Amino acid sequence: MTITIYHNPACGTSRNTLALIRNSGLEPEIVEYLKTPPSRERLAELIRRMDVPVRDVLREKGTPYDELGLGDPSLTDDQLLDAMMAHPILINRPIVVTPIGVRLCRPSETVLSILPSPQRAAFRKEDGERVIDDQGRRVSPGTNA
Repeated sequence: MTITIYHNPACGTSRNTLALIRNSGLEPEIVEYLKTPPSRERLAELIRRMDVPVRDVLREKGTPYDELGLGDPSLTDDQLLDAMMAHPILINRPIVVTPIGVRLCRPSETVLSILPSPQRAAFRKEDGERVIDDQGRRVSPGTNA
């Protein structure tokens, strides 16, 4: 069973998502997409499989989004994909691919809906937020006890 994460190790959400995958006992293929971006065809395929608009995968924060005028609603999906290919930092992360589906895992616990294995232990995000309790069950958001 192959699980792939398009990962940015400098991103806390991406690190938390990777840790949740590993907490289920799985070791994913890690693609550091800033070093090895997906092909245009692969990125388009991932977006199709996520069933979201191309614009939903476009990252604004910490990117040349504004400088490139990418907020212009008249830009086509092809133009947005071209921008992401020219500037991979514009690809929002992490994107996770499992046999169950493909998701942009923001927030990181979104990955739980596509993992084929249950969580094996309690889990807290890097900021201390509790996500999984001692019995491996999902904790309601905002519950940190």
